[in-house]
Amino acid sequence: MKASQFFVSTYKEAPADAEVVSHKLMIRAGLIRRVSAGIYTYMPMGLRVLHKVAAIVREEMNRAGAVELSMPLVQPGELWQETGRFEKMGPELLRLKDRHGRDFVMQPTSEEVVTDIARSELRSYKQLPVNLYQIQTKFRDERRPRFGLMRGREFIMKDAYSFDKDKAGAQASYQIMREAYSRIFDRFGLRYRAVAADSGAIGGDLSEEFQVIAATGEDAIIYCPGSDYAANIEKAEAAAPSRPRSAPGQPLAKTPTPGKSTCADVADLLSIPLRTTVKSLVLATDTLDEQGAITGSQVWLLLLRGDHDMNEVKVGKVPGLDQGFRFATEAEIIEHFGAKPGYLGPIGLQKPVRIIADREVAVLGDWVCGANEVDFHYTGVNWGRDLPEPELVADIRNVVAGDPSPDGQGELAIERGIEIGHIFYLGTKYSKAMEATFLDESGKPSFFEMGCYGIGVTRLPAAAIEQNHDERGIIWPDAIAPFTVVVCPIGMDRSEAVREAAEALHAQLAQAGVDVILDDRGERPGAMFADWELIGVPHRVVISDRNLKEGQFEYQHRRQESPQKVSSGNIMAFLKEQGVG
Repeated sequence: MKASQFFVSTYKEAPADAEVVSHKLMIRAGLIRRVSAGIYTYMPMGLRVLHKVAAIVREEMNRAGAVELSMPLVQPGELWQETGRFEKMGPELLRLKDRHGRDFVMQPTSEEVVTDIARSELRSYKQLPVNLYQIQTKFRDERRPRFGLMRGREFIMKDAYSFDKDKAGAQASYQIMREAYSRIFDRFGLRYRAVAADSGAIGGDLSEEFQVIAATGEDAIIYCPGSDYAANIEKAEAAAPSRPRSAPGQPLAKTPTPGKSTCADVADLLSIPLRTTVKSLVLATDTLDEQGAITGSQVWLLLLRGDHDMNEVKVGKVPGLDQGFRFATEAEIIEHFGAKPGYLGPIGLQKPVRIIADREVAVLGDWVCGANEVDFHYTGVNWGRDLPEPELVADIRNVVAGDPSPDGQGELAIERGIEIGHIFYLGTKYSKAMEATFLDESGKPSFFEMGCYGIGVTRLPAAAIEQNHDERGIIWPDAIAPFTVVVCPIGMDRSEAVREAAEALHAQLAQAGVDVILDDRGERPGAMFADWELIGVPHRVVISDRNLKEGQFEYQHRRQESPQKVSSGNIMAFLKEQGVG
């Protein structure tokens, strides 16, 4: 490939709305162009990267026994209504109607369509197992699309779906996919972790995320340095405290705290550790009639240590809150507590509420909480003496660094990550909802045991950039670089010797199957080098009259600070030693 015949379009500055490194560099390097919020054109340079990502994914999926198909971007709403996700997915699911008023959706994922295929095509256990996958455009109407391809609305994803006759078979399929994913991410040359995860809107009871380690990652990865334990922040368990609750050592006292409505401010005022304060979070659940109208509400009080944060996913699994909850309105709070938020607590309620204490709060003694009166807090609060034992004790908080690992093998640590893959064991969640059955060995109908497996094809290059860049631009791993080698001739338009050497090397590399580009645009050396450093091509060979007279080329890897001289007659062998080809 010659640069004069390609489309090289670089910028010195990133747009003002580009927040993270990958977004800035993908724009500046000419990989993507914004069309609308969260919607991008993949420019020729960027499309080459995506094709390489997809090729590796496709090779490993095929190797694992999956079979490729392509399902429609626009899908019938009635399939999604069968599973209930037409309503449950919320505003992220883009719904539309055709000219006849029939409901359709823009697929964010394809469990419904693939399950419909299975119930139509897979009649017998003899046809199982089957794993179907696609690499296809998806759409999720993100409330706040940001970070370029990291959180876009339109994106490309590889999604696969396995069908098995029983749970053991489904879990075997899950493990096959887990191994395939490890091979895929190993080939990309990325540092990553596989972590236990919550299944979210997809469903199922076994789930793992593959996270690229990056300081700018949105996700917190929890792991134990002394063991294999790893989970995302939503899933990571805060182990039950091993210490007993201490006996009361202070009297209950109503203490003035003028203008101090947060736990941190109260702790500073009283000169006490933040961990001895308790924050009150008020939720509500609604009872609905058949028409969806609210017929009643229940108010809940969640108690967490002042230095801890609520984990909404864990809260959503607590009995009574597992069918959906919301934060209580100010009117509901005043009705039940007699005070506005900021000074709330479990003592002296106006109306009963259901109380859930985090595990850490349940073992606290002499703690501090709101007194349900503006400018006052209770100090010296103790369970059993000052208020009844909590109705329910549960793990409802985010873990923090230094917490004991749930496996007992040390303390937890936290690093940042970017999710690039997710695998789920679904069980019969979708097959039961859609009455998708096959005939088992006894001739009786049985529901498919399913799994689903996704990789963010467009997110992955952005994640790779977050992990591989410097002040000059992108540093691509060889496997997914838009070009593996760039040949940079200096003065090619003025020197026939340089031109001949550059074109000869370009031809040799191309014939050897190397993905090479020859920069024949006639740019000055500084501008030419800056472009390819920004774009991130891993291997650069510079050809000049001066070096040719010495029988040498200049080679520089993108990670190196300075070039080295290589014999022109040995350049092909040298590049092979660098992993090229």
